[in-house]
Amino acid sequence: MELSNSTASTTALKPLLLLLLLLHYLSGSAAFYIVSDAEKIPESDVDLLEFPLNLEYLEAEFFSWGALGYGLDRFAPSLTMGGPPPIGVKKAKLSPFMKDIIAQFAFQEFGHLRAIKKTVPGFPRPLLNLSASSFATVMNNAFGKPLVPPFDPYANDINYLLASYVVPYVGLTGYVGANPKLQSSTAKRLVAGLLGVESGQDAVIRALLYERAMVKVIPYDFTVAEFTDRISYLRNKLGKGGLKDEGLIVKPAQGAEGRIRGNVLAGDKFSVAFDRTPEEILRIVYGSGKENKPGGFYPKGADGNIARSHLDDVVNYDLLNT
Repeated sequence: MELSNSTASTTALKPLLLLLLLLHYLSGSAAFYIVSDAEKIPESDVDLLEFPLNLEYLEAEFFSWGALGYGLDRFAPSLTMGGPPPIGVKKAKLSPFMKDIIAQFAFQEFGHLRAIKKTVPGFPRPLLNLSASSFATVMNNAFGKPLVPPFDPYANDINYLLASYVVPYVGLTGYVGANPKLQSSTAKRLVAGLLGVESGQDAVIRALLYERAMVKVIPYDFTVAEFTDRISYLRNKLGKGGLKDEGLIVKPAQGAEGRIRGNVLAGDKFSVAFDRTPEEILRIVYGSGKENKPGGFYPKGADGNIARSHLDDVVNYDLLNT
């Protein structure tokens, strides 16, 4: 009788032992992040989902402060995860109509942060430089000379729209680039949803600017269309990934079906959205043209495994050569 009980206990334990061995194997080599009992996200998907947090933080702060005069620390402090407050950001002088649109964008970005962090662990808000001088540097680089007076993104509707043109579109191309690399259905659904709203925001920004395409940006002797063209050219140059950016007015050959100059939405020869890699994005938002050289909007660099891997390469190189 005792032998029979012992055999039954051993038989009952076998499934549990097999499960423990499987979990040990997965934790040691396969590197999955468990979202629920139904799905596990591969580590590569986690990295690709976390990387966009860098731009979502930037957009959330820029839009929220621009429209409402406060950012995440006032409206959703838990989303910052203790990260440092942004440098130089402030409320913009916006018309009621523009303020309403930008406020909507702000709260949408809060939702994007929540959606990503609901799916993957995330990381604290990185240090962001959203000062007027940071945007002025971008514009100076775009035109190849200092603008006089320095460009102020917070001065009025047009300036703020042009500043909004600078970064959000870059994040959009990042989602397009990440999508084919994702493996899990959870990650694909999330990126598709984020891309849909980010594309909508970009369309609104471009449409509002397109309406003013031939308007001179006071006090400069350049039109809105010229600003967008210069900014897009700079992003192509910094990204080093070829033509992945277009202004509001293009040569007819570059327009939809090669037949029109108006370019309210940017796209390739098939009017399909351009894509960018994380490295291309880092080169642009750092303003350095190098994914391992922080600066621009990210004085201490972006966060997440992908961005940190490039910074770690620099640190390791420096250690080896000291």
